[in-house]
Amino acid sequence: MHSENLQQWQHSHNFVSINQQGERRTLWVLGLTLVTMVAEITAGTLYGSMALLADGWHMGTHAAAFLITLFAYRYARKHANNPAFSFGTGKVSVLGGFTSAIALGLVALLMLVESIHRLFNPQAIQFNEAIMVAVIGLVVNVISVFLLHDHHHDHDHHNHHGHEHNHGHSHGHGHGHGHGHDHNLRAAYFHVLADALTSLLAIVALLFGKYLGYDWLDAIMGMVGAVIITRWAWGLMKQTSPILLDGNIDHGYQQKIIDTLEQDADNKVSDIHIWKVSADHYAAMISLVTHHPKAANEYKQLLSEFDKLSHLTIEVNRCQAAH
Repeated sequence: MHSENLQQWQHSHNFVSINQQGERRTLWVLGLTLVTMVAEITAGTLYGSMALLADGWHMGTHAAAFLITLFAYRYARKHANNPAFSFGTGKVSVLGGFTSAIALGLVALLMLVESIHRLFNPQAIQFNEAIMVAVIGLVVNVISVFLLHDHHHDHDHHNHHGHEHNHGHSHGHGHGHGHGHDHNLRAAYFHVLADALTSLLAIVALLFGKYLGYDWLDAIMGMVGAVIITRWAWGLMKQTSPILLDGNIDHGYQQKIIDTLEQDADNKVSDIHIWKVSADHYAAMISLVTHHPKAANEYKQLLSEFDKLSHLTIEVNRCQAAH
């Protein structure tokens, strides 16, 4: 039995990125969206305006996306140290971003279907009323875009950890520093940006329709908006899905790690796995075969330049082959 305190060999698996300002701004945007949604649906019902009603319910889809964003933030923070999660809740915000990206894609699909329908089945447009609705939507969404713009970009993280282990119970600890990616907030930002784009395209189309008689331009602009929003949604899904599926780190970075280890003594890397445990933290498991095993601290020093590795486990096997 070990009688010494094991605390120095134990370590946190909390890789949650705390972005309190982003969360607070998202809450403000949610409130603004809900107030606008209720006002438009109420006015649309009272005045019999389909344009107001449609935009009001459209705002509701984005409000749902902001609720996903806020839920992901709070769930990740609440369960950050829950041992039920092997590497903490660092991927919760990534899952929130992926889910919101799917919702954004569905909104684009509905826009496309509605635009095609209107292109082949033109409807009378109340231009003044429709322009008013689009302007209201644009103002609300421009405010929302400014609220979220500075906070969906990278923000610093201060809780990176690195760990090395071997089977001789020797341990080393390293620290890496980098910049974080908040996919959860990025998704919320894309939702308000998509709404702002939709409103802007609608205003252009309606002005051309009112003054030049180009009624068909409204449907075309709807299609253009749907294509652009689909590209944003696809880009966000491409960013988040490899993280959720434990995608490997890029081949060049992994090969540098292998080369660094194998250029030292007679080490051979027999197995290596590197994957993301959050939006910004990589975990690695590496198996080495060598005639001359060293202390874990020495392998840690060899890999100290690779600051992307936040949680590192090294298995060292003594080669039994004759030499």
